[in-house]
Amino acid sequence: MKELKILAVVVFFTLITYYGVEPYAHHQMHKKVDAKGNEIVYEFKDFKYPDLKAVAAKGDATAGKAMISACTGCHGIASQKMKAPMDASASAGAYGVNPPDLSNAGAVFDEKFLIHFIMDPVHTAMVAHKFKGNKQYPMPVVAPDAQTAANIVAYLKSIAPKEITPKEAFVTACGRCHADRYGKWTQIGDVPKTKPNIVTHQDPQMLAFQGKVAEYQDHLAKYMGKLPPDLSIMIRARSEEFMQNFIENPQSQLPGTAMPRVGVSKEGFEKVIAYLEETGDPSKPKRAAVGPWVLGFFFIFTLLAYLWKQSQWKDLH
Repeated sequence: MKELKILAVVVFFTLITYYGVEPYAHHQMHKKVDAKGNEIVYEFKDFKYPDLKAVAAKGDATAGKAMISACTGCHGIASQKMKAPMDASASAGAYGVNPPDLSNAGAVFDEKFLIHFIMDPVHTAMVAHKFKGNKQYPMPVVAPDAQTAANIVAYLKSIAPKEITPKEAFVTACGRCHADRYGKWTQIGDVPKTKPNIVTHQDPQMLAFQGKVAEYQDHLAKYMGKLPPDLSIMIRARSEEFMQNFIENPQSQLPGTAMPRVGVSKEGFEKVIAYLEETGDPSKPKRAAVGPWVLGFFFIFTLLAYLWKQSQWKDLH
């Protein structure tokens, strides 16, 4: 009985210490505030985007296909053999960032978000604070009404694959602004596998690629205000709660950030996180598999220790 009391006291003070170090410090000492100093309280919306009105219009994929030329002036659709009009560096020079290929857009982004984005990209992406006066957002208003936008989105959903890989989701949603060095990904594509010259030990192909990456990143940094961070260890540096809230609504976690709301669906978010875990925390499955064995060991060890203690002290009571 005495041992149980001691254990209860230890657990009590351990929990108090934990609360002081983690939850209290996180929520009270690092409050999120707006430009006026008011605390921002944000509740995760599960990627439903309730601030955007529900769309009653039903999209027609055939009609959307006839209007897709409104998009292909800037975007490529590789799955439909529609090449982008410019390469990544040239696009970044013109727009600040390379417009995404739309092959997987219907599988990664939320349908309602896409419809609103096509009609009003600045408001939907939450970047009105960045694009004021004569500063124009690179993405124009493509559709004047919900029906036209719904038709285009219906077409994008019709050509999207039923299943995409985590990397494909990451590339579509994040890969034009963020690199992932552990995944050997740059903002303009995968790092090529090359071999240096056996005599000079120089690698002209790699040097040329690095030059293109640097050129793209320079355009991107000017457009965003600074170069977006490499996401290699973001899955370890930030909690899943932060990642959810930040991707769903960047302004809720970092007021004034230049990062737009990208509008991924819940499934798209899960794919992106899966990719970040694959590249940034590849040992997680192994740790998870070892966990039950460790808990089992401690349980058995505790039981044996208790039985040993009982046997040693039985004649002293």
